[in-house]
Amino acid sequence: MKRGLLLIDRGSREKEVRQELEVICRKIKEKGNYEFSNYCFLEVIPPFIEEGINQSLTHDIDELTIVPYFLYPGKKIKAAVNESIGFQEKTSVKFRITKPMSMHKTMIELVHNRITSTLSENSVNIPADAVDILIIGHGSKDPNAKRSMEYIVDGIKSGYRNVSSCFLEIEEPNIEQGILKCKNDNPEVLVVVFYFLHEGAHVKRDIYEDLNPALEKANLQKVIITRHIGTDEKMINLVLERAREVEDAN
Repeated sequence: MKRGLLLIDRGSREKEVRQELEVICRKIKEKGNYEFSNYCFLEVIPPFIEEGINQSLTHDIDELTIVPYFLYPGKKIKAAVNESIGFQEKTSVKFRITKPMSMHKTMIELVHNRITSTLSENSVNIPADAVDILIIGHGSKDPNAKRSMEYIVDGIKSGYRNVSSCFLEIEEPNIEQGILKCKNDNPEVLVVVFYFLHEGAHVKRDIYEDLNPALEKANLQKVIITRHIGTDEKMINLVLERAREVEDAN
């Protein structure tokens, strides 16, 4: 059985996003024994889904595993899946469409690892149960997206003093409100987690436009910020696990 794999990402003009996706696809191909692994975008810039699928079908494969590479369930995933399904009738190659990256224990482990490594890198040596955590996500109108964030918060909260979340846009609490809540908890150390897949515009600029003035106003004792998710090996393994779920289904 010859298989290829196609990631569908939201899309970004930032070169770092493409660089990260190229690394991810290379590792997926190597570890997953695929004929190829590539990516396309739902929106913003090409290659869009049609181009991604058409390019995939130029390869000699029996099946194409399509991975909606999103942290949250919602309208964008539904759009990506529906557009992909529309191409199935035009080819004899069997499409296998996976679940997104949300609501999986790997994401809990990854967030925990980001926190512990950031504490270590900043020489913070207090017990974990004395550390406060604020997770910043994107935000969505879909209620399932908020539930996926609650899943992460619930998954790590037993290990830290306080764990809360806020959102860059669309829903509340926003970043200013999130920092205010943390200030009221009077943290000794606050770790801010950037719960974003890529080093796109949000991670490079947009978050800081709200975060910096909120932190200046709050005047907290010590605040450290984690890296985004990026090319973490756990994400490679999660993509492969999601792929195997549908490839081994029948």
